Amino acid sequence: MSTQMDSAETVKVVSIMKAIRNEEEAVSPVIGVILMVAIVVILAAVIAAFVFGMAGTTSTTKNVAVTVAQNATDVGVITIQGGADLNKVTLMEYSINGGTFGWVTDASGTGKSAPYTVGQIVYTSNSTSGVGTSIDNARLVIKTEFDDGTEQVIFDRQF
Repeated sequence: MSTQMDSAETVKVVSIMKAIRNEEEAVSPVIGVILMVAIVVILAAVIAAFVFGMAGTTSTTKNVAVTVAQNATDVGVITIQGGADLNKVTLMEYSINGGTFGWVTDASGTGKSAPYTVGQIVYTSNSTSGVGTSIDNARLVIKTEFDDGTEQVIFDRQF
């Protein structure tokens, strides 16, 4: 047996290797085209979302801080701690156990609107009689309205 190939066998081996090489190269361009099409479609969708306004706008959260405690008659005593957006607050309201929102009141039981100041104390109170409204074993929610028309819950707690 001879270890050398004759020319017919050499041609046959070379043609098989060319066929294998051609098959391997055919896979790469197909995958490349698919990836390019996918990238173009994704870019087009992102651009269309911004152009046609589908991306929407995000609103920023306002920063106002309060603390709440109960006094001897279980009325909510709200102390305004401050915050970067305190000067933009136009109204502060409270709700007890999911009820209707009412204005916070000053010490006399009168509804208190803006301006609010750091350290100021306001109360949960019945706006018609000035009698304190108990927050004992109740869920208290305090929301504020801002000068740009937005509203935001700044306190939500079960007592």
